[in-house]
Amino acid sequence: MTNSTTNEPEPSDSLKTFGLVHKAFRKRAGLTQEEFAPLVRYQPSTVASIEQGRRLPPRVYVERAEEVLDAFGVLRAAAKYATREPGLASWFRKWADLEEQAISLYTFENRLVPGLLQTEAYARTLFNARLPVLTDAQIEAQLAARADRQRLLTEMPNTAFSFIVEEHIVKRGTGGTDVTRELIDHLLAVTELRNVELQLMPETRHIHAGLNGPIQLLETSDNDWFGYCEGQESGQLIVSPKTVSVLHMRYAKLRSQALTPDDSRSLLERTRGAL
Repeated sequence: MTNSTTNEPEPSDSLKTFGLVHKAFRKRAGLTQEEFAPLVRYQPSTVASIEQGRRLPPRVYVERAEEVLDAFGVLRAAAKYATREPGLASWFRKWADLEEQAISLYTFENRLVPGLLQTEAYARTLFNARLPVLTDAQIEAQLAARADRQRLLTEMPNTAFSFIVEEHIVKRGTGGTDVTRELIDHLLAVTELRNVELQLMPETRHIHAGLNGPIQLLETSDNDWFGYCEGQESGQLIVSPKTVSVLHMRYAKLRSQALTPDDSRSLLERTRGAL
C-alpha cells in the first residue's frame, strides 16, 4: 500500500470490477446505456465511464441503479469496496467522492487555479515542477484523474459551482504566455455555463476574509455540508458543523469582497488582451 504522502493512491481494480457487475445487471435488464441513463437521471457518458471503471459511482447513482436493475443489493455491496484508480491523492479521495454528490460546491483559492478549472497544459506545468519528482506515468495518471473530475462541471448541470480566485494567480504566468492565454480562454468558456460562477479577488483588495488560506465547501443532496482544507502533503475533511459554519461565514464575505462575475470576466478579457 502506498503512503498517502506520495500523492498516489494504492492501485485497485475495484472500479473495473464494479463496472463489470453493473454492466451485467444492465444487460440482464435488456437496457442499453442510452436507455438506462435517464432512468437513474445521469448522462450516458457517466454510465459508460462507470462501466469502464474510469469513474467512481456516486452513492445516489448506486441507489438508483439498485432500484432500476433490481440488483439484489449486489451493486450496493460492490460499491463499498470501489476505490479510485491511481491519480488522486489518497487523502483527497473522500472529498472527491463527496463532490460527485454535491448540489453546491464553493471554492476559494489563493495559491493556484482550482483543479476543476485547470487546462491540461497548466496542470502539466504544475506536475512537471512537483517535488519529489514524478515519473511520466505518474504525471499522466494525475492528468487523467484531473480530467475525470472536470467532467463534473458539464455532467452535473444542476450543481451550482462557485469559484473565487485571487487575480494574481492568473497574472503569474504559470507555464508561460501561451499557457496563460489558453487558461484564460478556458476560464471564459467554462464560465459561460449557467451552473459555473467565477469571481476574481482583485489585487487592489489588500485585505479580505480568505487570508487564512483556501476554502472548499460543498452541500450534498441530503443537504449536509462539508468542508475541506489542504496543505503541504496533507488534507483534512471537515465535518464539524461549527467549523463548517465559520468557513461559510468567510466564504460569504469573500463573495462580497471579490469582483462580480461580469466584472471578473471583463478583467480576464483585459488580461488576455495585454498578453
